[in-house]
Amino acid sequence: MLDRVTDAEQAQRAESPPAASVIDRPEVNAAGWAWGDEGARAPLDAPLSALVSSAARLVGAFTGCAVQGIGASLAGLGVMRLLAARDGLKSSEVAARGWWTAGTVTSVVDTLVRDGYVERRRDPGDRRVVRLHLTEMGREKVADAVSLLGPRLQGAFDYVDPADEPVIRKFLVDTIEHFSKLIREERGK
Repeated sequence: MLDRVTDAEQAQRAESPPAASVIDRPEVNAAGWAWGDEGARAPLDAPLSALVSSAARLVGAFTGCAVQGIGASLAGLGVMRLLAARDGLKSSEVAARGWWTAGTVTSVVDTLVRDGYVERRRDPGDRRVVRLHLTEMGREKVADAVSLLGPRLQGAFDYVDPADEPVIRKFLVDTIEHFSKLIREERGK
């Protein structure tokens, strides 16, 4: 049975300052580089997980800004790019390959279908199965997006010293493989 908290204990708890949570620690709040504070720089000894998380968030934000005016969202372009390479996937396969949730894929595909970039078609071998196919307009949208965004995204990394690229590439490839495995394990596959 749960112990009842007396009025005196409640009053004492109200007067005592709460224990500092992880997010209230001074070093966390002082990490302006992680929160987008103007002019703040990441320290070289910052935790690798925090650096990768911040870098991924910033690259994603930049890419999201870069697709403005393309006529499709970043998620929509991701789905179309996947279908351009592997047309005829089921929504669940798109979700698994793109590391999206099924709900996200459904919402994005609804928009792509509405805009004429993707079609849903019944599988002739199993009418219960619906496959996603890129339309000709969708293929043109992907080709246009890649030709417009490709150089811009490549140019965003022109600050990287070519001598550093092999180490960075290895780290990123290893990270992709490792986190792909973790996601599969998390999803029970």
